[in-house]
Amino acid sequence: MKVIVVGGGPAGLYFAYLLKRENAANEVRVYEQNPRDATFGFGVVFSDRALEFLRDDDEDTHNHLKPHMESWPDLKIVHRDRHIPVDGNGFAAIGRLALLNLLQERALDAGVGIEFERPIETFDAFGDADLIVGSDGVNSVVRRTHAGAFRASEGELSNHFIWYGTTSIFDCLTLTFRSNEDGVFCAHHYRYSPTMSTFLLECDEATWQRAGFRHLGDAGTRAYFETVFAPELDGRPLVSNKSSWRRFPLIWNDTWASGRMVLMGDALRTAHFSIGSGTRLAMEDAIALNNALRDQPKDIPAALVRYQETRRPPVETIVNAANVSARWYERMAETMQLPPYEFAHAYMMRTGRMNDDKLMRIAPNFMTAYLSGKSA
Repeated sequence: MKVIVVGGGPAGLYFAYLLKRENAANEVRVYEQNPRDATFGFGVVFSDRALEFLRDDDEDTHNHLKPHMESWPDLKIVHRDRHIPVDGNGFAAIGRLALLNLLQERALDAGVGIEFERPIETFDAFGDADLIVGSDGVNSVVRRTHAGAFRASEGELSNHFIWYGTTSIFDCLTLTFRSNEDGVFCAHHYRYSPTMSTFLLECDEATWQRAGFRHLGDAGTRAYFETVFAPELDGRPLVSNKSSWRRFPLIWNDTWASGRMVLMGDALRTAHFSIGSGTRLAMEDAIALNNALRDQPKDIPAALVRYQETRRPPVETIVNAANVSARWYERMAETMQLPPYEFAHAYMMRTGRMNDDKLMRIAPNFMTAYLSGKSA
């Protein structure tokens, strides 16, 4: 089987590795438009439960990645400068570039060919390929070239966000909510290495306009947030890496494959970062597509149908929860009127998939504090 993978992110690299490991005779080549050591952003985060998929499906890769991850057992919510721990919500994080380099190593060791700085604009050169995999992100050339066949839809949320880093080191994944005369802000921050943390900032449209971010530029924006979140940053600067204001893109495709083309990862669908599942979904896509091809190696069209049939239900569940979570952030100015513990409880209930009994089992310390009246 000759397979072309367009896009060398987590989905594309991991799928290429799995397919080559499955059968060394498979010819697998990845085309990535960026240089090998280039990436945007800082760290990516997995919940402990999100890592279970990798341990169950590919323990070798799980064990290869795990030593490079920072991990912690709890989540923390900060509202009105009240620090509220939520037990039973463990996470692990790794630098995006470190993750890509580790997956590159595994793919190359398995015999996958990877070409960096190779943007793909047409598919004329791949006429003899049995399968072309679009794992080229939200701006996917594969998806947009065949948008009608994929029944693709694109939109965006109303909140603005910007992805920074900092040398301030945090003890766990923390969501810090703050307000000032311009409006309301949320910082999503966590360490992803012993020396660096992600510091992702989000605000609603009204706040973004009043603060004048359109005209502040990179230095001005960093200076603004270094003041708003001075207690968290402890005098340390925010670090930029291709950091710019964006609205979160909403990508969906009703049809996942067309002819010899198939989509994975953010090229296929997006899931808001507030549930920490984007990279997990991408790697699970890779596992599902590889399994479908393994089970029906002689019938690629049937394998692609199987990929969508088996993978779509869990993807829809997570994406729907992510969309509900994202809408909660769009209304955070209203919710932030609640006292700290009530606010934290509302946050934990935001997707509609949680109830008090379940949260008591998962986070008994938090729920005991909440029910004891500390929300007052």
